[in-house]
Amino acid sequence: SRAEYRILLRQDNADERLTERSFKMGLAGEDRMKKLDNKIRNKKRVIKALKEYSIDPKIINGFLKEKKSSSIKQKIKLIDLVLRPEINLKELLEYIDMKIGEEVIDTVREKDSIEITEIEIKYKGYIVREASIAEKIRRLEDIKIDTKIDYDKMHAISTEAKQKLKRIKPLTIGQASRISGVSPSDINIILLYMGR
Repeated sequence: SRAEYRILLRQDNADERLTERSFKMGLAGEDRMKKLDNKIRNKKRVIKALKEYSIDPKIINGFLKEKKSSSIKQKIKLIDLVLRPEINLKELLEYIDMKIGEEVIDTVREKDSIEITEIEIKYKGYIVREASIAEKIRRLEDIKIDTKIDYDKMHAISTEAKQKLKRIKPLTIGQASRISGVSPSDINIILLYMGR
């Protein structure tokens, strides 16, 4: 619950983040790695198909009406439909298979692949932005903080962060970023204050 990058540190992508490390340490077996590789391959295949396949309004408008989503007037890529909040990827893929009589994407029964694919599509902007912030903070890990810095002059920092920063007196940005109650936005304000 204290993790600052909650969008990156999700439950659904824990295996992608940790399985390879645990495999190298001897904690996860080859079967676990194969299962993960299959999941990642399926996810990429689903995203590729969604980007390539255009759906006709005559085929999809009934489904969109049922889901209380705006109908379309011309062909649209499936990935654009998945971005709609009321559209569930698994239901969309099942509907398309049923309507056009061919298996567009044969991973529809791979629940894990479909779920993580939908999350990545719908939250891609947030994920990319948070990854960028995390990378920036990682690069700034060893930047020294002036011991005489006056946190009270930083009005945009939360009261809790000011109190903890004054009490703990971190020596680097990395140390400050690991203090409970100091958010990434607080770190950005300190960096701005320091002229970074």
